[in-house]
Amino acid sequence: MKKFLKILKRIFIVVLVISVVLTGIAFVYMRQPKFGKLPAGERLAGIEKSARYKSGSFHNVIEKPTIAEGYSILGEIYKTLFAENPRVQPVDAIPSIKIDLQHLPPDSNMVVWFGHSSVFIQADGKTFLLDPVFSGTASPLPGSVKAFKGSDIYKAADMPMIDYLLISHDHYDHLDYETILALKDKVKHVVCGLGVGAHFEYWGYPAAKIIEKDWYEKVTLEPKVTIYTNPTHHESGRGLTSSQSLWMSYLIQTPSMKIYYSGDGGYDTHFAEIGKKFGPVDLAILENGQYDNAWHSVHLLPEETLKVAQDVKAKRFLPVHNSKFVLAKHAWDEPLVKLTEINQRYKLNIATPMIGEMLNLNDTNQTFKQWWKNVK
Repeated sequence: MKKFLKILKRIFIVVLVISVVLTGIAFVYMRQPKFGKLPAGERLAGIEKSARYKSGSFHNVIEKPTIAEGYSILGEIYKTLFAENPRVQPVDAIPSIKIDLQHLPPDSNMVVWFGHSSVFIQADGKTFLLDPVFSGTASPLPGSVKAFKGSDIYKAADMPMIDYLLISHDHYDHLDYETILALKDKVKHVVCGLGVGAHFEYWGYPAAKIIEKDWYEKVTLEPKVTIYTNPTHHESGRGLTSSQSLWMSYLIQTPSMKIYYSGDGGYDTHFAEIGKKFGPVDLAILENGQYDNAWHSVHLLPEETLKVAQDVKAKRFLPVHNSKFVLAKHAWDEPLVKLTEINQRYKLNIATPMIGEMLNLNDTNQTFKQWWKNVK
Protein backbone atom coordinates (compact mmCIF):
# COMPACT_ATOMS: atom_id res chain seq x y z
CA MET A 1 0.00 0.00 0.00
CA LYS A 2 2.84 2.40 0.88
CA LYS A 3 4.47 1.67 -2.47
CA PHE A 4 1.22 2.41 -4.28
CA LEU A 5 0.79 5.72 -2.42
CA LYS A 6 4.39 6.67 -3.22
CA ILE A 7 3.80 6.01 -6.95
CA LEU A 8 0.54 7.96 -6.81
CA LYS A 9 2.33 10.87 -5.13
CA ARG A 10 5.03 10.90 -7.82
CA ILE A 11 2.39 10.87 -10.58
CA PHE A 12 0.60 13.77 -8.87
CA ILE A 13 3.85 15.77 -8.62
CA VAL A 14 4.68 15.13 -12.30
CA VAL A 15 1.18 16.17 -13.40
CA LEU A 16 1.36 19.26 -11.19
CA VAL A 17 4.78 20.27 -12.57
CA ILE A 18 3.60 19.78 -16.16
CA SER A 19 0.46 21.83 -15.45
CA VAL A 20 2.52 24.64 -13.91
CA VAL A 21 4.97 24.65 -16.83
CA LEU A 22 2.17 24.68 -19.43
CA THR A 23 0.36 27.45 -17.56
CA GLY A 24 3.60 29.46 -17.46
CA ILE A 25 4.20 28.97 -21.18
CA ALA A 26 0.62 30.00 -21.96
CA PHE A 27 0.93 33.07 -19.73
CA VAL A 28 4.14 34.20 -21.45
CA TYR A 29 2.80 33.42 -24.93
CA MET A 30 -0.41 35.36 -24.35
CA ARG A 31 1.52 38.48 -23.42
CA GLN A 32 2.32 38.98 -27.11
CA PRO A 33 0.82 42.14 -28.65
CA LYS A 34 -1.44 40.20 -31.03
CA PHE A 35 -3.67 39.23 -28.10
CA GLY A 36 -4.51 42.90 -27.60
CA LYS A 37 -5.58 44.64 -24.41
CA LEU A 38 -8.66 44.55 -22.25
CA PRO A 39 -10.37 47.92 -21.63
CA ALA A 40 -9.29 49.70 -18.48
CA GLY A 41 -9.35 53.11 -16.81
CA GLU A 42 -11.60 55.74 -18.42
CA ARG A 43 -12.52 53.38 -21.26
CA LEU A 44 -13.78 50.75 -18.80
CA ALA A 45 -15.61 53.40 -16.76
CA GLY A 46 -17.44 54.44 -19.93
CA ILE A 47 -18.25 50.84 -20.80
CA GLU A 48 -19.78 50.25 -17.39
CA LYS A 49 -22.43 52.87 -18.22
CA SER A 50 -23.68 50.85 -21.19
CA ALA A 51 -27.01 49.06 -20.85
CA ARG A 52 -25.35 46.13 -22.63
CA TYR A 53 -22.70 45.72 -19.90
CA LYS A 54 -23.75 43.76 -16.82
CA SER A 55 -21.84 41.83 -14.15
CA GLY A 56 -18.47 42.45 -15.80
CA SER A 57 -19.25 41.58 -19.43
CA PHE A 58 -21.38 42.50 -22.43
CA HIS A 59 -24.66 40.67 -23.06
CA ASN A 60 -26.98 40.08 -26.00
CA VAL A 61 -30.45 41.59 -26.17
CA ILE A 62 -32.02 38.16 -25.68
CA GLU A 63 -29.87 35.73 -23.73
CA LYS A 64 -29.35 32.28 -25.26
CA PRO A 65 -26.74 29.61 -24.47
CA THR A 66 -23.90 29.54 -26.99
CA ILE A 67 -24.00 25.74 -27.09
CA ALA A 68 -27.47 24.52 -28.00
CA GLU A 69 -29.45 22.04 -25.93
CA GLY A 70 -28.38 18.46 -26.62
CA TYR A 71 -24.77 19.42 -27.34
CA SER A 72 -21.72 19.98 -25.13
CA ILE A 73 -18.44 21.86 -25.45
CA LEU A 74 -16.40 18.69 -24.85
CA GLY A 75 -18.47 16.80 -27.38
CA GLU A 76 -17.91 19.46 -30.02
CA ILE A 77 -14.17 19.56 -29.32
CA TYR A 78 -14.06 15.78 -29.72
CA LYS A 79 -15.90 15.96 -33.06
CA THR A 80 -13.55 18.65 -34.29
CA LEU A 81 -10.42 16.73 -33.32
CA PHE A 82 -11.37 13.13 -34.01
CA ALA A 83 -14.51 12.86 -36.16
CA GLU A 84 -14.17 12.64 -39.91
CA ASN A 85 -15.19 15.93 -41.50
CA PRO A 86 -14.73 15.51 -45.27
CA ARG A 87 -13.98 18.36 -47.67
CA VAL A 88 -13.58 21.03 -45.02
CA GLN A 89 -11.05 22.68 -47.31
CA PRO A 90 -10.65 22.61 -51.10
CA VAL A 91 -7.96 20.68 -52.94
CA ASP A 92 -7.85 23.22 -55.76
CA ALA A 93 -6.96 26.88 -55.40
CA ILE A 94 -9.89 29.22 -54.85
CA PRO A 95 -10.40 31.24 -58.07
CA SER A 96 -9.75 34.94 -57.61
CA ILE A 97 -9.12 38.17 -59.49
CA LYS A 98 -6.78 40.97 -58.53
CA ILE A 99 -7.70 44.52 -59.48
CA ASP A 100 -5.90 47.80 -58.83
CA LEU A 101 -7.80 49.29 -55.90
CA GLN A 102 -5.43 52.23 -55.60
CA HIS A 103 -6.44 53.75 -58.94
CA LEU A 104 -10.21 53.35 -59.02
CA PRO A 105 -12.32 56.05 -60.70
CA PRO A 106 -13.47 58.28 -57.82
CA ASP A 107 -17.07 58.18 -59.03
CA SER A 108 -17.35 54.37 -59.13
CA ASN A 109 -19.69 52.77 -56.60
CA MET A 110 -18.41 49.26 -56.04
CA VAL A 111 -17.65 46.44 -53.61
CA VAL A 112 -14.80 43.90 -53.57
CA TRP A 113 -14.89 40.80 -51.38
CA PHE A 114 -11.54 39.35 -50.20
CA GLY A 115 -12.85 36.06 -48.80
CA HIS A 116 -14.34 35.36 -45.37
CA SER A 117 -15.76 38.68 -44.07
CA SER A 118 -13.19 41.11 -45.47
CA VAL A 119 -14.85 43.59 -47.82
CA PHE A 120 -13.85 46.87 -49.50
CA ILE A 121 -16.54 49.41 -50.40
CA GLN A 122 -16.32 52.59 -52.42
CA ALA A 123 -19.56 54.57 -52.38
CA ASP A 124 -20.10 58.21 -53.33
CA GLY A 125 -16.37 58.88 -53.23
CA LYS A 126 -15.83 57.41 -49.75
CA THR A 127 -13.93 54.22 -48.96
CA PHE A 128 -14.86 51.66 -46.30
CA LEU A 129 -13.02 48.50 -45.26
CA LEU A 130 -14.80 45.81 -43.24
CA ASP A 131 -13.01 43.31 -40.97
CA PRO A 132 -9.81 42.97 -43.05
CA VAL A 133 -7.73 39.81 -42.56
CA PHE A 134 -4.74 39.76 -44.92
CA SER A 135 -2.17 37.84 -42.84
CA GLY A 136 -3.12 34.41 -44.22
CA THR A 137 -4.32 33.10 -40.86
CA ALA A 138 -7.30 33.49 -38.53
CA SER A 139 -5.72 32.21 -35.33
CA PRO A 140 -3.08 33.35 -32.82
CA LEU A 141 -1.55 29.85 -32.84
CA PRO A 142 1.24 29.43 -35.39
CA GLY A 143 0.48 27.15 -38.32
CA SER A 144 -3.24 26.91 -37.61
CA VAL A 145 -6.36 28.13 -39.47
CA LYS A 146 -4.50 29.02 -42.65
CA ALA A 147 -6.17 30.68 -45.63
CA PHE A 148 -7.16 28.40 -48.51
CA LYS A 149 -4.81 28.34 -51.47
CA GLY A 150 -5.70 31.18 -53.84
CA SER A 151 -7.87 33.03 -51.31
CA ASP A 152 -5.17 35.31 -49.89
CA ILE A 153 -4.03 37.31 -52.93
CA TYR A 154 -4.79 40.75 -51.44
CA LYS A 155 -2.60 42.36 -48.81
CA ALA A 156 -2.72 45.57 -46.80
CA ALA A 157 -0.29 47.13 -49.28
CA ASP A 158 -2.93 46.75 -52.02
CA MET A 159 -5.44 48.93 -50.18
CA PRO A 160 -6.01 52.59 -51.04
CA MET A 161 -6.54 55.21 -48.35
CA ILE A 162 -9.44 54.10 -46.19
CA ASP A 163 -11.88 56.70 -44.87
CA TYR A 164 -13.59 54.29 -42.48
CA LEU A 165 -12.30 50.99 -41.15
CA LEU A 166 -15.22 49.12 -39.57
CA ILE A 167 -14.62 46.26 -37.13
CA SER A 168 -17.60 44.09 -36.19
CA HIS A 169 -15.91 42.39 -33.22
CA ASP A 170 -12.49 41.33 -31.98
CA HIS A 171 -12.35 37.61 -32.86
CA TYR A 172 -9.21 36.72 -34.81
CA ASP A 173 -11.03 36.06 -38.09
CA HIS A 174 -12.33 39.66 -38.01
CA LEU A 175 -9.64 41.65 -36.20
CA ASP A 176 -6.20 40.66 -37.49
CA TYR A 177 -3.20 42.10 -35.66
CA GLU A 178 -0.75 41.99 -38.60
CA THR A 179 -3.26 43.55 -40.97
CA ILE A 180 -4.22 46.31 -38.55
CA LEU A 181 -0.56 47.24 -38.04
CA ALA A 182 0.09 47.30 -41.79
CA LEU A 183 -2.95 49.55 -42.41
CA LYS A 184 -2.11 52.08 -39.71
CA ASP A 185 -1.00 54.88 -42.06
CA LYS A 186 -3.82 54.26 -44.54
CA VAL A 187 -6.78 54.48 -42.16
CA LYS A 188 -8.40 57.83 -41.39
CA HIS A 189 -11.03 56.61 -38.92
CA VAL A 190 -11.68 53.35 -37.06
CA VAL A 191 -15.30 52.58 -36.12
CA CYS A 192 -15.76 49.78 -33.60
CA GLY A 193 -17.77 48.57 -30.63
CA LEU A 194 -17.11 49.64 -27.06
CA GLY A 195 -13.87 48.15 -25.76
CA VAL A 196 -12.35 47.28 -29.14
CA GLY A 197 -10.50 50.59 -29.17
CA ALA A 198 -8.24 49.26 -26.40
CA HIS A 199 -6.64 46.91 -28.95
CA PHE A 200 -6.11 49.71 -31.47
CA GLU A 201 -4.51 52.06 -28.95
CA TYR A 202 -2.25 49.26 -27.72
CA TRP A 203 -1.22 48.65 -31.32
CA GLY A 204 -0.26 52.30 -31.85
CA TYR A 205 -3.35 53.92 -33.35
CA PRO A 206 -3.91 57.50 -32.15
CA ALA A 207 -6.96 57.87 -29.91
CA ALA A 208 -8.24 60.63 -32.22
CA LYS A 209 -8.70 58.05 -35.01
CA ILE A 210 -10.77 55.64 -32.92
CA ILE A 211 -14.55 55.95 -32.71
CA GLU A 212 -16.02 53.48 -30.20
CA LYS A 213 -19.77 53.15 -30.09
CA ASP A 214 -22.58 51.36 -28.31
CA TRP A 215 -25.55 49.91 -30.21
CA TYR A 216 -28.18 52.33 -31.56
CA GLU A 217 -25.73 55.17 -32.11
CA LYS A 218 -24.45 56.91 -35.21
CA VAL A 219 -21.23 58.31 -36.62
CA THR A 220 -21.48 61.44 -38.80
CA LEU A 221 -18.10 62.97 -39.53
CA GLU A 222 -19.04 64.59 -42.83
CA PRO A 223 -22.24 65.73 -44.53
CA LYS A 224 -24.48 63.00 -45.94
CA VAL A 225 -22.30 60.08 -44.78
CA THR A 226 -23.55 58.32 -41.64
CA ILE A 227 -22.70 54.98 -40.04
CA TYR A 228 -25.38 53.58 -37.75
CA THR A 229 -24.34 51.01 -35.13
CA ASN A 230 -26.73 48.12 -34.61
CA PRO A 231 -26.93 44.96 -32.50
CA THR A 232 -26.16 41.40 -33.45
CA HIS A 233 -26.35 38.22 -31.35
CA HIS A 234 -22.77 37.09 -30.81
CA GLU A 235 -19.84 37.33 -28.37
CA SER A 236 -16.23 38.53 -28.36
CA GLY A 237 -12.78 37.87 -26.95
CA ARG A 238 -9.13 37.26 -27.84
CA GLY A 239 -7.93 35.58 -24.65
CA LEU A 240 -9.31 33.73 -21.67
CA THR A 241 -11.77 36.48 -20.75
CA SER A 242 -14.74 36.75 -23.11
CA SER A 243 -17.26 39.47 -23.98
CA GLN A 244 -15.20 42.41 -22.74
CA SER A 245 -15.88 44.32 -25.96
CA LEU A 246 -19.09 44.83 -27.89
CA TRP A 247 -19.99 43.04 -31.15
CA MET A 248 -21.70 45.10 -33.84
CA SER A 249 -23.55 45.25 -37.12
CA TYR A 250 -23.51 48.42 -39.23
CA LEU A 251 -25.70 50.40 -41.60
CA ILE A 252 -23.65 52.64 -43.90
CA GLN A 253 -25.60 55.48 -45.50
CA THR A 254 -24.10 57.68 -48.23
CA PRO A 255 -26.00 60.14 -50.47
CA SER A 256 -27.05 57.37 -52.90
CA MET A 257 -26.52 54.09 -51.03
CA LYS A 258 -27.58 52.16 -47.94
CA ILE A 259 -25.37 49.16 -47.17
CA TYR A 260 -25.91 46.84 -44.22
CA TYR A 261 -23.17 44.61 -42.76
CA SER A 262 -24.40 41.94 -40.34
CA GLY A 263 -21.08 41.00 -38.75
CA ASP A 264 -21.34 37.62 -37.01
CA GLY A 265 -24.43 36.57 -35.11
CA GLY A 266 -27.38 34.23 -34.82
CA TYR A 267 -30.90 34.86 -36.04
CA ASP A 268 -33.19 37.00 -33.90
CA THR A 269 -35.74 39.82 -34.00
CA HIS A 270 -33.16 42.61 -34.34
CA PHE A 271 -32.87 42.02 -38.10
CA ALA A 272 -36.55 42.82 -38.69
CA GLU A 273 -36.17 45.89 -36.48
CA ILE A 274 -33.20 47.05 -38.58
CA GLY A 275 -35.22 46.49 -41.76
CA LYS A 276 -38.14 48.47 -40.37
CA LYS A 277 -35.88 51.36 -39.38
CA PHE A 278 -33.50 51.50 -42.37
CA GLY A 279 -34.94 49.36 -45.16
CA PRO A 280 -34.91 48.87 -47.97
CA VAL A 281 -31.12 48.59 -48.23
CA ASP A 282 -29.25 48.55 -51.54
CA LEU A 283 -26.83 45.82 -50.46
CA ALA A 284 -26.73 43.58 -47.40
CA ILE A 285 -23.42 41.88 -46.59
CA LEU A 286 -24.52 38.86 -44.59
CA GLU A 287 -22.80 36.07 -42.69
CA ASN A 288 -23.12 32.66 -44.39
CA GLY A 289 -20.56 30.10 -43.30
CA GLN A 290 -18.69 28.59 -40.32
CA TYR A 291 -21.99 27.54 -38.77
CA ASP A 292 -23.12 24.45 -36.87
CA ASN A 293 -26.36 23.37 -35.20
CA ALA A 294 -24.37 23.12 -31.97
CA TRP A 295 -23.64 26.86 -31.89
CA HIS A 296 -26.75 27.87 -33.76
CA SER A 297 -27.42 30.86 -31.48
CA VAL A 298 -24.31 32.79 -32.56
CA HIS A 299 -24.05 32.02 -36.31
CA LEU A 300 -26.61 32.00 -39.10
CA LEU A 301 -27.55 28.85 -40.97
CA PRO A 302 -27.98 29.31 -44.77
CA GLU A 303 -31.78 29.49 -44.68
CA GLU A 304 -31.55 32.05 -41.89
CA THR A 305 -29.23 34.16 -44.05
CA LEU A 306 -32.03 34.31 -46.62
CA LYS A 307 -34.51 35.26 -43.89
CA VAL A 308 -32.19 38.06 -42.78
CA ALA A 309 -32.01 39.36 -46.35
CA GLN A 310 -35.79 39.53 -46.31
CA ASP A 311 -35.93 41.05 -42.82
CA VAL A 312 -33.59 43.94 -43.68
CA LYS A 313 -35.38 44.42 -47.02
CA ALA A 314 -32.25 43.93 -49.09
CA LYS A 315 -32.49 44.63 -52.81
CA ARG A 316 -29.42 42.40 -53.17
CA PHE A 317 -27.13 40.61 -50.75
CA LEU A 318 -23.55 39.37 -50.63
CA PRO A 319 -22.97 36.18 -48.58
CA VAL A 320 -19.66 36.28 -46.67
CA HIS A 321 -17.86 34.43 -43.83
CA ASN A 322 -16.97 31.58 -46.20
CA SER A 323 -14.37 30.29 -48.69
CA LYS A 324 -11.17 31.22 -46.86
CA PHE A 325 -10.76 29.50 -43.46
CA VAL A 326 -11.82 26.26 -41.77
CA LEU A 327 -13.68 27.30 -38.63
CA ALA A 328 -16.50 24.73 -38.70
CA LYS A 329 -17.09 21.10 -39.63
CA HIS A 330 -19.12 21.57 -42.81
CA ALA A 331 -17.72 21.13 -46.34
CA TRP A 332 -15.93 24.29 -47.48
CA ASP A 333 -18.46 24.98 -50.28
CA GLU A 334 -21.60 23.94 -48.38
CA PRO A 335 -22.60 27.50 -47.37
CA LEU A 336 -22.83 28.62 -51.00
CA VAL A 337 -24.27 25.34 -52.28
CA LYS A 338 -27.04 25.30 -49.65
CA LEU A 339 -27.77 29.01 -49.97
CA THR A 340 -28.29 28.86 -53.73
CA GLU A 341 -30.36 25.67 -53.49
CA ILE A 342 -32.67 27.04 -50.79
CA ASN A 343 -32.95 30.34 -52.69
CA GLN A 344 -34.87 28.52 -55.43
CA ARG A 345 -37.81 28.95 -53.02
CA TYR A 346 -36.98 32.49 -51.86
CA LYS A 347 -35.87 33.85 -55.27
CA LEU A 348 -33.78 36.65 -53.74
CA ASN A 349 -31.07 38.61 -55.55
CA ILE A 350 -27.79 37.02 -54.39
CA ALA A 351 -24.43 38.40 -55.51
CA THR A 352 -21.72 35.72 -55.55
CA PRO A 353 -18.55 37.32 -56.93
CA MET A 354 -15.22 35.55 -56.86
CA ILE A 355 -12.62 36.95 -54.48
CA GLY A 356 -11.49 40.23 -56.02
CA GLU A 357 -14.29 40.43 -58.59
CA MET A 358 -15.94 43.85 -58.67
CA LEU A 359 -19.58 44.15 -57.61
CA ASN A 360 -21.17 47.21 -59.20
CA LEU A 361 -23.44 48.92 -56.68
CA ASN A 362 -25.25 50.76 -59.46
CA ASP A 363 -26.19 47.60 -61.36
CA THR A 364 -28.66 45.43 -59.46
CA ASN A 365 -28.97 43.16 -62.52
CA GLN A 366 -25.28 42.23 -62.49
CA THR A 367 -24.86 38.45 -62.62
CA PHE A 368 -22.10 36.22 -61.28
CA LYS A 369 -21.07 32.64 -61.97
CA GLN A 370 -21.41 29.95 -59.35
CA TRP A 371 -17.61 29.77 -59.32
CA TRP A 372 -17.43 27.15 -56.51
CA LYS A 373 -19.00 24.44 -58.69
CA ASN A 374 -15.74 23.78 -60.55
CA VAL A 375 -13.49 23.74 -57.48
CA LYS A 376 -12.61 20.38 -55.94
